[in-house]
Amino acid sequence: MFAAERRQLILEMVRANGAVSLRELARVVQTSEVTVRRDVRALEAEGLLDRRHGGAVLPGGFTRESGFPQKSHLATAEKTAIADLAANFVEEGEAIVVGAGTTTQELARRLARVPGLTVVTNSLLVAQALAHANRVEVVMTGGTLRGSNYALVGSGAEQSLQGLRVSRAFISGSGLTAERGLSTSNMLSASVDRALVQAAAEVVVLADHTKLGTDTMFQTVPTEVITRLVTDDPPAHDDRAHTELQALADQGVQIAVAGATGSPGGDEVPARRRAGSLPGPRRGQVPGGSGLRPAAAVLGEQGPTERERARVADLRRR
Repeated sequence: MFAAERRQLILEMVRANGAVSLRELARVVQTSEVTVRRDVRALEAEGLLDRRHGGAVLPGGFTRESGFPQKSHLATAEKTAIADLAANFVEEGEAIVVGAGTTTQELARRLARVPGLTVVTNSLLVAQALAHANRVEVVMTGGTLRGSNYALVGSGAEQSLQGLRVSRAFISGSGLTAERGLSTSNMLSASVDRALVQAAAEVVVLADHTKLGTDTMFQTVPTEVITRLVTDDPPAHDDRAHTELQALADQGVQIAVAGATGSPGGDEVPARRRAGSLPGPRRGQVPGGSGLRPAAAVLGEQGPTERERARVADLRRR
C-alpha cells in the first residue's frame, strides 16, 4: 500500500471513530507502528488530525464519543484481557453494578459463570450477556434507551438506583486522567454512571491504554473515588500512558495490568497471576455488619510472584 493510500485510510478511521490507537491503525493498514506513527505525524502537520497518547484523534481538543459499532472493533484483544482479569475480582454470591460499555460487556460474558451473583445494570448488552446464566440474577434500571450504546439513561435510571448498596461497581468510560478521573462525552451517560458509583463500596474502572491521558467533557468518577484500575500493558513507546499510570498509583489507585494475549508484550500466564499491582491505600472497605463481602486482594491469596514483583518495579521505574 502506497503512503498516500495508507494515510487516507488512517484519516478515514479516525474520522469514523474519533480516536484510534496506533496499534489498531497498524493492524488495519497492515504495517508497523513505526510507519503508522510517521503517517500520523504527517497528517497532523496538515492539520487533519492530532496525535494523542499512543494514538490519533480528531483535531480540536476533547475527543467525541464513538457509536457502539465503532467501539466494538477497537482494542478488542486488550478489552478481552482486561475482562479476563477483572472477572477475578468478583466472588460468588456478591451483588455488583456493571455500567454500559464494550469492555463491561466482555466482563459480563465472564460473569455468567459466577454462581449466586446479582448484577444491577443499565446496559442492555450486559443484561443480554447474562440472560441465560442459570445462577446469576440480573436487575435492570429504568430509564430511557440511548440507542448509540444500548444503555438506559435519564431520571428513571437514576431514581431506580437510589437506596441501592452493593459491594463494587465496574465502570468504563471514554477517557481517564489522574487529574480528573474517569470521563465520558455524554451528559446523560455521565449522570447515570455517577449514580451507579454512589451505590458501591468499591469502584473498579475498566480502561484500555488508549484511554489513559484522554480527557472528555463530563466527569463521571473523580480519581479519589476510584479504588482500582484494570488496564492492559501500554506499548513501551507510549510514555504518556505509563506516566498516567504512575500518577494514578501515586494518588492511591490500585493498578491491575493485564497482558493481552496475542498482542506485543502480552503475558501468557493465568489471569490472576498476570496482575501487576501498583499499591495504593485500601479504600472502599465494606463496613462491618453490612452483609457485603470485602474486596478481593489484587494479587490473590498467594501473594506476588517474582514475575509480578518485576512488573511492579518496571512500572515504578517508568
